[in-house]
Amino acid sequence: MKPIEELTVNAIRVLSAQAVQKANSGHPGMPLGAAPMAYALYGKTMNYNPRNPYWHNRDRFVLSAGHGSMLLYSALHLFGYDLDMEDIKDFRQLGSKTPGHPEIQHTPGVEVSTGPLGQGIANAVGMALAERHLAARFNKPDMPLVDHYTYVIAGDGCMMEGISGEAASLAGTWGLGKLIVLYDSNAISIEGSTEIAFTESVADRFRAYNWQVLDVADGNDVDAIEKAIEAAKADAGHPTLIEVHTKIGYGSSKEGSAASHGAPLGEDSVKGLMEKLNWPCKEWFEVPGEVYDFTRQAVAAGQNKQDAWDELAAAYQKIYPEEFQQYQDFMSGKVDASCIAKLDMNKPMATRQASGMVIAELSKAIPNLMGGSADLGPSNLTSLPDCGDFSKANPAGRNMHFGVREHAMAAIANGMALHGGLRVFCATFFVFSDYMKHAMRMSALMNLPVVYVLTHDSLGVGEDGPTHEPIEQLAALRSIPNLTVFRPADGKETAAAWQCALSSQGPTALVLSRQGLPCYERSGADAAKGGYILSDCQKAVPDVILMATGSEVALAMEAQKILEGQNVAARVVSMPSFERFDAQNEAYRESVLPSACRARVAIEVLSSFGWYKYVGLDGAVIAMDRFGASGPANDLFKYFGFTAEHVVEETFKVLDRNI
Repeated sequence: MKPIEELTVNAIRVLSAQAVQKANSGHPGMPLGAAPMAYALYGKTMNYNPRNPYWHNRDRFVLSAGHGSMLLYSALHLFGYDLDMEDIKDFRQLGSKTPGHPEIQHTPGVEVSTGPLGQGIANAVGMALAERHLAARFNKPDMPLVDHYTYVIAGDGCMMEGISGEAASLAGTWGLGKLIVLYDSNAISIEGSTEIAFTESVADRFRAYNWQVLDVADGNDVDAIEKAIEAAKADAGHPTLIEVHTKIGYGSSKEGSAASHGAPLGEDSVKGLMEKLNWPCKEWFEVPGEVYDFTRQAVAAGQNKQDAWDELAAAYQKIYPEEFQQYQDFMSGKVDASCIAKLDMNKPMATRQASGMVIAELSKAIPNLMGGSADLGPSNLTSLPDCGDFSKANPAGRNMHFGVREHAMAAIANGMALHGGLRVFCATFFVFSDYMKHAMRMSALMNLPVVYVLTHDSLGVGEDGPTHEPIEQLAALRSIPNLTVFRPADGKETAAAWQCALSSQGPTALVLSRQGLPCYERSGADAAKGGYILSDCQKAVPDVILMATGSEVALAMEAQKILEGQNVAARVVSMPSFERFDAQNEAYRESVLPSACRARVAIEVLSSFGWYKYVGLDGAVIAMDRFGASGPANDLFKYFGFTAEHVVEETFKVLDRNI
């Protein structure tokens, strides 16, 4: 390693330690140990343009060990991204460009919000998958329009999390040769040595996943890291894990100790670090000019790389104008889902069946729609007809097979969406959304337009029993900010839900029935508002409002007829999406749920949690606040009180309270 390279590596270390110390909060140990890896990537290996951080053909970098965020911020600052020294000083401060863990849309050059360990690896699998698929779709001989790598720095914690194993298994199966993971192997976790809970050979595990595995014995040897990366690139048929043996807290008085993981080193220890590294600057947050002269060469080099790609793209456009236009359309993120309106949904069917019809139609209208299921495709009805299966042998295929790996599936879908160029969905049974909830939360946090198809939504699962009958899951998803949840009542509402999902900038969960449901005359377009009057009474202000979603709308409609025969004027409101309804203006919400009518009954075969904001203190919620049972679906609905007669009974109790 040249002296200027060593000085640059130490600049990453010193800035990281100083920023953590100034904030009196953060994780200095990982940046101190992993700084040579960051330099090897940003200083010697990756293709990127600091002045245009998101040009299409850049290499992607994911800091899966997101707690070491100062490693990334220091590198971005030094190599010319729009991150100045004041931003470094503002580490972990409110509103800064350098939050505690990396966040997209906050910091130029950050590709993905990370911190939940292991998810970054799975996100990177999705990014590499997207690159592989788009390359198969668009590349021509001698014209590689899509040609870039995905790099990851991950730690022991990432390797402990099950999601990394799920995702790595898929990456090996798919042969994602442009995925390169640098494993910061320092044998330390928060509680001490990894020997207390983590003793397997990660290298052997990844070999079993069909990865190429390389080893760098000295984590300070930048040249060895660079050579390993070149060897990784040479194996196009396998993803690569490079195990880099490092020392957490390198150079500090807490080197090799868990004490350096998640707390500032202490001012004296930072000063000792600077002395040990022979750091030439006495003032904090000062970097030698020769380091900037060296690292800022990346700006011109990055622009040259983009210029070369722009020339290739221009030549490609002349020879293949239609394909290039499609590529631009893909990368723009815009889709035309108008074909949904042409579907005939005016018939009884399960909403999963209606969704399957929509997906089949969209597969023809949206050529970059891509997705699949966690080994439940025939039940979720998520197949894209005549679109082929994505595989190592057929990377142009659009049907994904994730196996029984819900958590990794959702995080990989996030990575595909982050890469750009694809519209992504994934699917499983609704009850198993628990396995993928944290990745769904990250979809919402990052504002990614991933569509989650969640079928078998209630007691309608029937004989499979309480292990497979979702109860609390709907309330859990509704509690996630920025996630739009739809539980449609019929095929027309399902079509409207898909239309909303494809026009949304954030994620959408479609919660769909296994069993057949009726079709309603007035359902459909107004479902996009989240809640609407499905069937009204003669009175301007009804005696009672019956609210329901999904299969329970049928109970509300039946109860309305019974109540009408008993001179009770009931309004039926279908509420497929709380989030969409709450986003409507006050006048609309008042027109649907007039404040003058306090007698309200909500019906939903899931947890009652969340409904009371609509029914108020005087209303009632007919719901499932216990687990289900095994038996035929119709028997279960009756057993747990989901009948029109019980709705009527509860309605009269509510009316008595409101006389």
